[in-house]
Amino acid sequence: MLRAFPMILLVVLAYNLLAFGGPVAGHDVNALLAQAVNIKVVSGDLWKITASDGFLALALLLLFIETVKATRTEHREILNHGLSLLTFIGALVEFIVLKGFGTSTFFFITAMCLFDVVAGYTISIITARRDMSVIPHEDH
Repeated sequence: MLRAFPMILLVVLAYNLLAFGGPVAGHDVNALLAQAVNIKVVSGDLWKITASDGFLALALLLLFIETVKATRTEHREILNHGLSLLTFIGALVEFIVLKGFGTSTFFFITAMCLFDVVAGYTISIITARRDMSVIPHEDH
């Protein structure tokens, strides 16, 4: 059943925790997203990684996993695609309607949810067509 779960929903839920208070109530979402950690790289440069960057990197990783999962042609993948569509619709409504969700970070997370839906259906259809063309036809 876990394979039917849209992994990108985890990022949407994490952002919801951040926006709706999580550990701190009455905060500015943009200020929390701007919090950064500096990492010194081999070249000597300081790489500034913000919380926003972390959300986007996690969303990209989970989007990759969802894209790989879309290549399967099992029945539970259809459930995954439906849940991914609901995730996208929920994220889109939050982006448009709710305070604290109108940020570039959440816009890109919502765009990745849309990509997950479109890529999932497209890859599944192409994979199913290829599987159907391999099955020999019996003449009656």
